[in-house]
Amino acid sequence: MTALAEELPAHLPDFLARQRWFPAKGRPVESVAVAGSTTLLGEGELLLDLCLLRVTFADGGAPEHYQLLVGRRYQPAPDLEYATIGAVGDLIAYDAMWDHEATAFLLDSIREGRTYGEVRFVPEPGVEIPAGVSGRILGVEQSNTSVAYGDKSIFKLFRRVAPGVNPDLELHRALRAEGSEQVASLQGAVEGTLDGQPATLGMLQDFLSNSAEGWAMALTSVRDLFAEGDLYANEVGGDFAGEARRLGETVAVVHKELAAALGTGTRDADELRAALIARLTEAASQVPALGEHVDGIRAVYDALTGEVPTQRVHGDLHLGQTLRTPRGWLLIDFEGEPAAPLAERTRMDSPLRDVAGMLRSFDYAVYHQVLSTDADEHEEQQLFRRADEWAVRNRSAFCDGYAFAAGRDPRAEAAVLRAYELDKAVYEVVYETRSRPTWASIPLTSIARLVEEAQEKGADTTDPESDPQVSL
Repeated sequence: MTALAEELPAHLPDFLARQRWFPAKGRPVESVAVAGSTTLLGEGELLLDLCLLRVTFADGGAPEHYQLLVGRRYQPAPDLEYATIGAVGDLIAYDAMWDHEATAFLLDSIREGRTYGEVRFVPEPGVEIPAGVSGRILGVEQSNTSVAYGDKSIFKLFRRVAPGVNPDLELHRALRAEGSEQVASLQGAVEGTLDGQPATLGMLQDFLSNSAEGWAMALTSVRDLFAEGDLYANEVGGDFAGEARRLGETVAVVHKELAAALGTGTRDADELRAALIARLTEAASQVPALGEHVDGIRAVYDALTGEVPTQRVHGDLHLGQTLRTPRGWLLIDFEGEPAAPLAERTRMDSPLRDVAGMLRSFDYAVYHQVLSTDADEHEEQQLFRRADEWAVRNRSAFCDGYAFAAGRDPRAEAAVLRAYELDKAVYEVVYETRSRPTWASIPLTSIARLVEEAQEKGADTTDPESDPQVSL
């Protein structure tokens, strides 16, 4: 056993607890071990190893694997103090994603297609990757770590690793093969093994430095609306409906491209219903506030019948997974819900899951800003009315755009769409109750609305005019 594998684990529990990308901070860690390491640089001032960590928990849950690019130096630069892990022999170990020399090495390795042991740096065919460029770490992600190289490339290191090809890499390769212009083009990847199976360690893509995130644009639109007390949403300079429509078109095009690249299928409604009810039952056991809605939600799920068309989808789509460039909208981060098992993230699902995720995101963009104000009761009521108007307008515009590009209106499949939106809202209630209790009212209010609409109109309606997303 190497000194790295022997001495590094003692420092890791404290180090992991400080990292934004480590999601199990509230769980008692039983042990952390180096499950495998590959030496990338074995001599010189910088020693560099790609390490897979095996984390076990005292609560008896399944072990999880995380990835560290470990650098070691005698005297790391002062700006690496934040990334320090601890002493290993006479050297100091640290997270080398913060080291410019280390990240330049990663880029050169992908460009040259190098292999170190079972770790392969794989450039995409025909891609020109710049040489001699050091990276700067981006601080916006939580579940992974990304480094930008100038204004041309961005590398994502997947922190949590599971056996199998990560869907972010798989779907980007499929979309590149289709010539998609709706995603940032793939430039390369880092691939290895875990438990004897292929594993995705990282990926390199085009960097869109002149883009704006959809979430930030939506928030600006809402702030503009709230600042104009006597104007309707369509009269405000920051009206977002046109962008929402274009975004709907982009999502529909991506769905068409994924279907062409990876095929389509069906899912039995009984099997889907059982999965939705299982998640609802588990959520209700954790959040008592869901109890009064369980019967109504189950009634919506019970309206699912027949076969549901499926294909590969984004799986975790919301405004934060979209970028607006001068040329149009792009979708990013096709990893799916990181906490879900890989088999669940890579299975075919209804495109309406992505549509529902976007509709929920419009709700969040507007209603969380109402809750963040210091308005009195009367002012808050007015803000909620204006928020309702903004949400209805933008959800409707998104569906209009999707219908235009897809050739079918998602609102015509109201029973399935409503079920997926409820499933997402149920997940949100659990998340908010644990993390931001004051926000739990956002999904709870949406659940009550969706259930009431189903009771009024019938959850099995196929009339586009009865769309549950555009009437409150």
